[in-house]
Amino acid sequence: MFKRKQSLLLAQRLREPRRFIQVLTGPRQTGKTVIARQVQDEWPGASLYASSDEPTLRDSAWLGQQWDLARLRLRDSPTGEALLVLDEVQKLPEWSETVKRLWDEDTASGRCLKVVLLGSSPLLLSRGLTESLAGRFEVLAITHWGLTEMHEAFGYSLEEWVFYGGYPGAAVLRNDAQRWREYIKDSLIETSVSKDILLLQRVDKPALLRRLFELGCLYSGQILSYQKMLGQLHDAGNTTTLAHYLDLLGAAGFVMGLGKYSGQKIRTRASSPKLLVLNTALMSALDGRILSELLEDRNAWGRWVESAVGAWLANSIRGTGIALNYWLDRNREVDFVLSRGDKLVAIEVKSGARRASMPGIEVFAGRFPVTRRLLVGAQGIPLEGFLAEPAEFWLE
Repeated sequence: MFKRKQSLLLAQRLREPRRFIQVLTGPRQTGKTVIARQVQDEWPGASLYASSDEPTLRDSAWLGQQWDLARLRLRDSPTGEALLVLDEVQKLPEWSETVKRLWDEDTASGRCLKVVLLGSSPLLLSRGLTESLAGRFEVLAITHWGLTEMHEAFGYSLEEWVFYGGYPGAAVLRNDAQRWREYIKDSLIETSVSKDILLLQRVDKPALLRRLFELGCLYSGQILSYQKMLGQLHDAGNTTTLAHYLDLLGAAGFVMGLGKYSGQKIRTRASSPKLLVLNTALMSALDGRILSELLEDRNAWGRWVESAVGAWLANSIRGTGIALNYWLDRNREVDFVLSRGDKLVAIEVKSGARRASMPGIEVFAGRFPVTRRLLVGAQGIPLEGFLAEPAEFWLE
């Protein structure tokens, strides 16, 4: 059975003597439940899995009941330890206060109950963690699958990963374009928007959020001011609303807005964002063309490749403290800028075979202390090689 590195990391953390609540968070259909189940199957002691994916039937009392069941299994466990996995916990009212109370009771009583929380609404989950569980948890970010994982698990080629993206559940449908597209739109996009954003967050203009998502897919890899977005969306909203909705879409693993690198965080936040999908399957599902048709359109394929590289970088920096931006001055652009501390990496992405110049990076390097200048594709670093390494690798 294929295992992601996060599965091995979770198992390692749970074997450590010191107890922390382990929190797996990330978009839907990225394998959080599979990872937890794999670890549970190999757990040497007693264990219990429970899901609160039916919010109308679950409450804090139900959470307490599951915890008590796990305590009973702990009492009979030959190893003196037990594992409790709670899925979609953020859907329970006052879940964080309940978990805090029960966790502190176990700590005071010396019970060795290991707890894993799973959630597909990172913003809502994060709010509960920071409000009630400070100092008691570790977060393990579960992101969209990269090229290496999709190749090892399903035999994806580079072109297939760029087009079909990193949704493992959709891999079996990739030879049936219509079924694959409907699955992405109905089972992933609509479910996530309805259940993880609109149902759990305050959204005053749901139609605007949906249109913003479509706009993000249409213009992924392009810089668009908030005013131009409002013009495209034909809505009487404001830039603050759009920025907030982009945050919600980004937290759901859909579309984010990259800020412009300036060396100053305030100016970075205020800049026109570069729209970027976090999984290129979203672009392909809404575009309507099949892979062979897209490959014939060199300009469109270049946008897909740049978006795929950006999505890989954005997903791989989760939990690392690395910032991802773009840079632009007049007609000189750097596709992606990675920064952490005094390390600064400028990245240019080219999908063609011919070697390209990098005038944007040269100008950028004249203004900022660049550690590395990377050309990806076009006789620079091969795309497969670049996508095999996380963002941290290029900052070492």
